[in-house]
Amino acid sequence: MRRFRAACMTATVTALATVVAGCGGGTSTSGDGGADKPKELVYWASNQGPSIEADKKILTPRLKKFEQETGIKVKLEVVPWSDLLNRILAATTSGQGPDVLNIGNTWSSSLQATGALLPWDKKNFDKIGGRDRFVDSAVGSTGAEGQDPAAVPLYSLAYALYYNKAMFEEAGIDKPPATWDEMVTVGKKLSKDGKWALGAEGSNLSNNIHQVFVLGQQHGADFFDAEGKPDFTSDGAVAAVKQYVDFMAKDKITAPGNAEYAQNQSLQDFAKGKTAMVLWQAAASTFKSHGMADDDFGVAPVPVASGTPGAGKQVNSMVAGINIAVFKNSKNLDGATKFVEFMTSDTEQVHLNQTYGSIPPVKAAQQDKAFDRPDTAVLRDTLLESAAPLPQVPNESQFETAVGTAVKELFADAAAGRAITEEAVKTRLAKAEQQMPKK
Repeated sequence: MRRFRAACMTATVTALATVVAGCGGGTSTSGDGGADKPKELVYWASNQGPSIEADKKILTPRLKKFEQETGIKVKLEVVPWSDLLNRILAATTSGQGPDVLNIGNTWSSSLQATGALLPWDKKNFDKIGGRDRFVDSAVGSTGAEGQDPAAVPLYSLAYALYYNKAMFEEAGIDKPPATWDEMVTVGKKLSKDGKWALGAEGSNLSNNIHQVFVLGQQHGADFFDAEGKPDFTSDGAVAAVKQYVDFMAKDKITAPGNAEYAQNQSLQDFAKGKTAMVLWQAAASTFKSHGMADDDFGVAPVPVASGTPGAGKQVNSMVAGINIAVFKNSKNLDGATKFVEFMTSDTEQVHLNQTYGSIPPVKAAQQDKAFDRPDTAVLRDTLLESAAPLPQVPNESQFETAVGTAVKELFADAAAGRAITEEAVKTRLAKAEQQMPKK
């Protein structure tokens, strides 16, 4: 996702479980329409661009186009990531929510468990052109396996390694690292004179989860067993968390101050030439907004141990992205479905994803030449070849909170100069596992 979701991940699965199935949504005017009062939909969009106002400028013309085509007016509210999940949860209990909304794809299973979202069965998918229009990896992040999806993919994202070309040239480094050993080696060359090699967002719970999940895949750990039970203290999970925190604690290639970062400060450091590399989703437009030119930075796949990304232990990104969902008790389900159809049409997918720097989850749109640029090509190829979805389990959001907090605490220890031992990591992860709901 463009904006990481740290603060909003405070909601727990316990809170989700209290939601009455079928509640939420539907504040729109259904009516029969008419020349002077068209039907209305309320749409909560997630903040994808540099600011709320930027999103409004991007989306408003598209919504006007939809109104012209259908006679349905869309009342837009762009909701900050820090508020979005809690706003959604409040809407599911109060009934004072939107008809259509964006959700982080990692929330799909948790929100699906509330029963408040419209299931996208074959009948509903057929209304928007069919499930086969969408890339498999994107559909794989729309709800629990074996159930009808709770949402439809809207924007797809993956992680890439962004590197500052000038800093690399100054340090005599001619290419970005392809392995983690190379990352540490070049990182030590770059970390000097008050500048650092690799940025991190140590207090951002979601970013922490994304990074350690990918490293967990590379170490053969899933964080949940085959039955969906938490498994946070496996050797692979411990190794993954330790490796990530050790970039600061042991390798000294991440600034100690990054332990407190949670609001994309690492991107600002990168743009200002204070940090040479960041692992991020579709960051090009953000760097440009901070004054960087296209030629100032390069984009490469996130490193893996072998140097060649792929499946299994060579996974180098989680399947990131935004889904679009409908509250199932919307008073204008037909209009809401038409809006989803519009937003996922080939034309709108090309326009919106090109604008936001994301990748269309719609196959036909993904083939547009607009996504052949070097930066988007890396993201597209990663999604197709070497990305894996986060665990699609009902308590995924609490997983992000519990383990994300454990990593945050370990970063704080590292920043304070405390050694990060395997035992220390295991203790933190065991505490996180105890915080998960019991089946």
